[in-house]
Amino acid sequence: MDLVRALEIDAARVAAEIEAAITRQVRVVLHRRGAVLGVSGGVDSAVVCLLCARALGPERVLALFTPDRDSAAESLELGRLVAEQAGVGSLVEPVEPVLVAAGCYRRQAEAIRMVVPEYREGWPMKLVIGEAVTDRVGVPVVVVGDPERGERRARLTPEAFRLLVAATNMKQRQRKAIEYFHADRLGFAVVGTPNRLEYDQGFFVKNGDGAADLKPIAHLYKSQVYMLARELGVPDAIVRRPPTTDTYSMPQTQEEFYFGISLEKLDLCLYARDHDVEPEVVAPQVALSAHEVRSLYRDIDSKRRAARYLRLPPLLAGEVPEPVD
Repeated sequence: MDLVRALEIDAARVAAEIEAAITRQVRVVLHRRGAVLGVSGGVDSAVVCLLCARALGPERVLALFTPDRDSAAESLELGRLVAEQAGVGSLVEPVEPVLVAAGCYRRQAEAIRMVVPEYREGWPMKLVIGEAVTDRVGVPVVVVGDPERGERRARLTPEAFRLLVAATNMKQRQRKAIEYFHADRLGFAVVGTPNRLEYDQGFFVKNGDGAADLKPIAHLYKSQVYMLARELGVPDAIVRRPPTTDTYSMPQTQEEFYFGISLEKLDLCLYARDHDVEPEVVAPQVALSAHEVRSLYRDIDSKRRAARYLRLPPLLAGEVPEPVD
C-alpha cells in the first residue's frame, strides 16, 4: 500500500461536502444564525474559517483572537490575515487578566518549582514529552530559561506534571468561555478546529478547545487539511508555518509537546493503524524500522484509550430520552 497516495483527496469535492455539512448543521440541526471560532494563525483554524465563510456567508462568521502573555505575536498577525482574506468580522479578546486572577501563571510556577526550586514566574518555559517510537513511556520534562545558567531541563514528578497541566488548561477553558459568550450574544454556533490527529489522539482540553457545537475537519488527516488549505488559498505564511502549541513562553512544536514524532510520519502511521497495515509495510515509507513502527502503534493505541475520557459526554445514572420535535 502506498500510504501517501492513499491519503490523497479531491480537495474541491471535500471542501464542498464540508461546506454543505456546516450549512446543514448550523442552520437545520442547531438552529443557529452563524458561527464563532477561535483563529490561532495555524492552518487548521484558517481552513475552518474559510469554509465557514463560504458556507454561511462572511457576515455570519466571527473570528476571535484570544492571546495571553505567552502567545507569539505572529499568531495574532496571521490570524488577522485569515480573517481579512475570509472577509469575516473579528475581535481581539485577551485572556491574560482572567488567567492572572485565577492564578494560572502562579500555579504553573508552583509546579515547576517542585523540580526546579530556583524557578521564578516569568522565566521562559515549556513542557516536552519523550519520543513516541521508543519502548519507554514518554517522560514529561520541563525546560526553563534560567537567566544566569541558561536552559535547564528537569523531569517532572507526577504531582508536578498534573499541576502544570491543570494550570495550563485554564487557558483553553477561558478561551472557550469567551467563544460561547459571543455565540450566545449573536445566536451563533461554536465551531471547533481539530484535525483527525488531534481528535483521535486526544490533543485537546476537555471542555476547553475540545468543546464545540461542530468540528468540520475532525475526520481529516493533517496532510489532507494542507490539501484543503491549498485549494482554499490559505496564505503561504500560514501553510509554511510549523504547527506549534503557542501555549508556553518558549517556542514549541506539537511534536515535542505531545505527539513525539513528526506530523507527516504520524499521519501515515495513523492511517496505517486504522487500516491494519503491517509495520513491515509501513516502515520503509516513513523512514523508521518495523520495531519503531510497532512502538508507535502502541503509543497511538495508548493515546486513543486516554482520549475516550476527553470525548465522553456527562454520564447519567438513568436514561433521559431526547424530546421529539
